[in-house]
Amino acid sequence: MQQFQVRTSGRTDLQDITTEVRDAVGKLAVSDGVVTIFTPHTTAGVTINENADPDVVHDMLKVLDEVIPFSHPAYRHMEGNSAAHIKSSLVGCSQSVIVENGRLQLGTWQGIYFAEFDGPRTRKVWVAASV
Repeated sequence: MQQFQVRTSGRTDLQDITTEVRDAVGKLAVSDGVVTIFTPHTTAGVTINENADPDVVHDMLKVLDEVIPFSHPAYRHMEGNSAAHIKSSLVGCSQSVIVENGRLQLGTWQGIYFAEFDGPRTRKVWVAASV
């Protein structure tokens, strides 16, 4: 397993971690198989989406904040970060990506993103291979 850290800059943030995942795959010496990208945090996630147009990141964060606002009368969680927990569950804490000939098999416009929902913070990302 390989591990790296991500430093987020806002309460919500999407950081492109594709390069870091590629580096981890190289260190794992995976030729063919599947890698799992996982974050061990209950207020963060990992997702795959377009990495060519930065407006996609903006749009995703904006709509998530509108659909799941930080304040809501139904929230009972005392830490004040119920929205972050909900977003994390919806986005998910992991993604699996096929590796062939040592390369991540992503679509032309795809990138791997770390999703922060309770930042800014320094977070962990783990990458493990299955062959």
